[in-house]
Amino acid sequence: GDFLLTKDNQIVCIHDKQTGRLAGRKLVVKDSTLAQLRELDVGSWKHEKFKGTKIPTIAEVFATIPKGKQIFVEVKCGKEIIPHLVKEIGKSKLKTEQVVLICFKQEVVKAFKQALPKNKAYWLSSFKKDKEAVWKPSLETVLATLKDTQADGLDSHKDIPGAFARKIMKEGYEWHAWTVNDLATA
Repeated sequence: GDFLLTKDNQIVCIHDKQTGRLAGRKLVVKDSTLAQLRELDVGSWKHEKFKGTKIPTIAEVFATIPKGKQIFVEVKCGKEIIPHLVKEIGKSKLKTEQVVLICFKQEVVKAFKQALPKNKAYWLSSFKKDKEAVWKPSLETVLATLKDTQADGLDSHKDIPGAFARKIMKEGYEWHAWTVNDLATA
């Protein structure tokens, strides 16, 4: 799930930093209160059967996680969310191994690991070849980032070079891929 912090320090599950695409009314999440965001219908755009759907809080999402299953919490904002996330995890009935943080922002991963060192956290990164066919970020940069942030591993697009994935795992880190939507890709 993708999570953002509201103006009144509530954590909500929403991908976009503003609500225009889903609700037809543009509110910026960080500048809006939970009450303001709850006024919106974020389901009608998808189908009539979802009419009236409200943006859920992280507590509501946590309550849906079955025993023995995990949730990957993607933080879409900065480290200001961490104290509130730690509090929500503590209030939930989830076990340490059930809540995994993922984030593109290194400072968020680092702050989370400092606050909850037993919970897993993965640094998110995409990879691209530059004009000289060199992969960015470099394997050295990835390994240095994982060490600096105390991340448990890397979470990247499926197109990571195979040698990178093998080296990351050989160094003792985990590697997870996103956008694996079919059997052939898997």
